[in-house]
Amino acid sequence: MNAHSHNEHVNSQFGPQAHAYLTSAVHAQGEDLERIVNLVGSRPDAIALDMGCGGGHVTFRLAPQVGKVVACDLSDDMLRVVADEAARRGLANVVTRRSAAEALPCPSGSFDVAVTRYSAHHWHDVPAGLAQMRRALKAGGTMIVMDVATPGVPLLDTWLQSLELLRDPSHVRNASPAEWRTMLGAAGFSIAEETRFRLRLDFPSWVERMKTPSTHVAAIRSLQQRAPNEVRDYFAIEEDGSFTVDTILIAAAAT
Repeated sequence: MNAHSHNEHVNSQFGPQAHAYLTSAVHAQGEDLERIVNLVGSRPDAIALDMGCGGGHVTFRLAPQVGKVVACDLSDDMLRVVADEAARRGLANVVTRRSAAEALPCPSGSFDVAVTRYSAHHWHDVPAGLAQMRRALKAGGTMIVMDVATPGVPLLDTWLQSLELLRDPSHVRNASPAEWRTMLGAAGFSIAEETRFRLRLDFPSWVERMKTPSTHVAAIRSLQQRAPNEVRDYFAIEEDGSFTVDTILIAAAAT
């Protein structure tokens, strides 16, 4: 067995799949993405941070609305994909930086807007990452968090985390809405808006995007087939393994 840190594990999981995340329909569209764009609005003098930028979908949508977007990720491969795609789209105000959320390499008060979408469930230490994002934001700056959320019910939480971990061993944890409110408050944010969505995950593309090993795919399907009714009903588990999860978007101000 090769020993490596969690951040190295995340990098090794996502780097080879960079193009898959650029073309992923789940990541490239959605009501939540439209809401992020509307919340930020037109701010030509603003500098925005896209933390855990992945395939760059937040970056590409915000670039026409703000003065500059810093796309930040652990994966050099992801950052190259984002830089190349930004250049292809003529988005000259996009720059990339490699960093973990817990150790942002920027002065305090560098940003007017900070967004993280579908990233925080991979962070080693979410409270530390949020504290760093608060430090990096100007007072009164806008913080937007969007991620898959656990319902906050132990039975459902255990099943969701199990499926996520089997699919991608760099997964840490989906937080509940209550946990997000607590963590954001502790980091120095005042919540302005909380919106919840339901997201259907097409099973074949969900596991293919992460190149989940066949043994793990079989384990996920075995768990789904043995799930109690409460789990099957809540996650709307389908015959082919496709299922539906909760997502949450929280907009907050840096206090």
